[in-house]
Amino acid sequence: MPRTLLITGASSGIGAATARAAAAEGWNVALLARSKDKLEELAGGIGASALALPCDITKRDELEPAVEQAVTHFGGLDAVFANAGTGVSSPGIETGNPDEWHAMIHLNVLAVLSTAHATLPHLRKTGGQFVVTGSKAGRDHLKGSVYGATKWFVQGFAGNLAEEMREWGGRCTVITPGMVDTPFFDEPKPDKIQPEDVANAVVFALAQPKTAAVREIHIMPND
Repeated sequence: MPRTLLITGASSGIGAATARAAAAEGWNVALLARSKDKLEELAGGIGASALALPCDITKRDELEPAVEQAVTHFGGLDAVFANAGTGVSSPGIETGNPDEWHAMIHLNVLAVLSTAHATLPHLRKTGGQFVVTGSKAGRDHLKGSVYGATKWFVQGFAGNLAEEMREWGGRCTVITPGMVDTPFFDEPKPDKIQPEDVANAVVFALAQPKTAAVREIHIMPND
């Protein structure tokens, strides 16, 4: 029976690339993002193994029904990729925009927590795996980077969650890429990490035997 992977931030970039890569390896994929048109186009290109679930994951009253719909549709949940995230246009602490911080923290921190909270009961049933997108910015100190601070949270959270899930045979992996060529940046970055590179790392982590827990995969551009 095919396993099921739920992906947040699935409509473009790393999320969309991971959906395609996982589906190619035989996974069912439940796709969550706000963009209904992009999700449906992606799901249509993948086929019957994909389910588009448009929702705003920062709103628990949208996230939780989407998770339940995915479980009902596919019959269970074996893995989650908490990939959705955002940055800010105004860097720095003194010069930053607190309204942007609020929106970013809600997505990069609170929505990751909400995604784990909503999916862990289902992952416990399957001995499943939780994967989350961190960043090189969550491993280094970057001058005035509030975005980096949110990814430091993700780094610590992933380790703590890994210890919690270990008690019942589950696993947690954080993927920490450097600069990735995605719509996150205004200009294309063709010489940097590609979304497919990160997708391959996610699929690799999910493919490991139950005797091995890949806690972190750190990816850097080769140029």
